[in-house]
Amino acid sequence: MNVRRSAGVLAAVTVIGAATPAAAAPSPTPSQAFPSALYGDKDPKFDGVWRQSLALLAQETVGVKPAAKSVTWLERQQCEDGAFAAYRPDPTAACDAKTMLDTNATAAAVQALAALGGQDAVTGKAVGWLKSVQNEDGGWGYSPGGASDTNSTSVVIGALTAVGEKPDQVEKGGKSPYDALLKLALPCGKDGDGAFAFQPDKKGDLAANADATAAGVLGALGKGMVAEAGKKSDATCAEPGTPDQASANGAAYLTQTLAKDDDHLTSALAGADPQPDHGNTADAVVALAAQGDTEQAEKSVRWLEKNSATWAEQGGPAAYAQLIFAAHAAGANPRDFGGTDLVKQLNATGPAPQTPEKTAAAEDKAEDKSDSKSDFFGVWWYVGVCLVAGIGIGFLFTGRKKRQQS
Repeated sequence: MNVRRSAGVLAAVTVIGAATPAAAAPSPTPSQAFPSALYGDKDPKFDGVWRQSLALLAQETVGVKPAAKSVTWLERQQCEDGAFAAYRPDPTAACDAKTMLDTNATAAAVQALAALGGQDAVTGKAVGWLKSVQNEDGGWGYSPGGASDTNSTSVVIGALTAVGEKPDQVEKGGKSPYDALLKLALPCGKDGDGAFAFQPDKKGDLAANADATAAGVLGALGKGMVAEAGKKSDATCAEPGTPDQASANGAAYLTQTLAKDDDHLTSALAGADPQPDHGNTADAVVALAAQGDTEQAEKSVRWLEKNSATWAEQGGPAAYAQLIFAAHAAGANPRDFGGTDLVKQLNATGPAPQTPEKTAAAEDKAEDKSDSKSDFFGVWWYVGVCLVAGIGIGFLFTGRKKRQQS
C-alpha cells in the first residue's frame, strides 16, 4: 500500500492510516483550485477529510497548533446527521442520498477533533452517527451497511476511545466492536497464525493481512492512531479468545513478518514485483510500540528513517503524518528523522500553523504591554490576544480514501 489508509479501494474498501497515492491523484489545474485551508495539493476527492485529519492530529501530537482555517474547513465537512464523506467540494450544499458517507473519515475526524479540543458538539454528533450504523456483529464496514472489516472497526474504536466511550459497551445486537475483531483474528497453528484478516473471502475463509493486522492490534488495545509505548506481553500465539490475546497474537505476527523482510513490510499489485510498503510499516511500528514490542518497533522505525523520504514526499500530508505517528510511538525524533524534519515538511503542505512558540511570544508581548499600560488596558489586551489565538483550536480530524491493499 502507498500511504497507509491511502490508496485503497476508492469507493469500496479502505484502511486505517494513510493518504491517496501520488499516482492516483492529479495536481490541481488553474480551473481546478482546491481549498486553501486543505493540506496537500492532490485531488481530495477520495481522501480530503482523511488526510486533513491526519495532518491536524500529527501537528497536535508534536505540539503544533494548526491554522484556524484548516480546522474550520474540516469541521464544515460534517453532514447534518453527524457523518463525514471523503470530501465535499461544496460544504454549503446539504448532504443527501447521493452523498457517500464514510465511517473511516468520520472516525478519523473524531480522533482529530477530540485531540484538538473544544469540539464536543461535532464529535458527539459524529459518534452518534457511527453508533447508528454499527453492524449486528458489532463492527463497521467502510460504508454504512457494508460488511465489517478490521480496519474500519478499529478506526471507529479509536474514535470511541478518543471521546471517552468504552468500546466494549458500544453494542449492536448484543455484540461489541471487540466481538467483530475476534471473528476476524486468525487462529494459531495455520499459515498467518495470529494475524488479522481484512474481511472473510467469498468462502468465509480468513487470510492474513499485515495492514489489517496493524489496525487490529491497535483496535483490540482500544487505541487510536496516536499511541504511546505499552507494556510488553507474552508474544506466544494462543487462542484469540480476548482482545488482549488477539492483540498479542497480531503483534507477534507483525514482528515475525518484519524480521523476515529486513524490518519492513512489502506489498505487490497484481502482476508486479513486491515493493517495500512504507505506509504499512509505519502503521506496524505504532501497533508494535503500543503492544510493547519496542525492540522491533525501533528497528523498523530506523528502516523508515533511512528509506521513507521519497515515499513521504510523494504521499504528502498523510504520509508525513504516518511517519510522525511512528516516530512518536517508537521514541524517535520527528524533527530529525533520518536527517529530515517531518514536522516542517508536513507544515509546508498546508497553511502555516500557529506554533506554541508564537503563542508564547504573544503572551510575553501581552505581559509587557500590561506592565507599561494601565492594569485595565493590559488585561483586556491580553484577553484579545488569547481569543485570537484560541480560534485555531477548533475542529476536526481525518477521513481519507485510500485504497485497501490485501
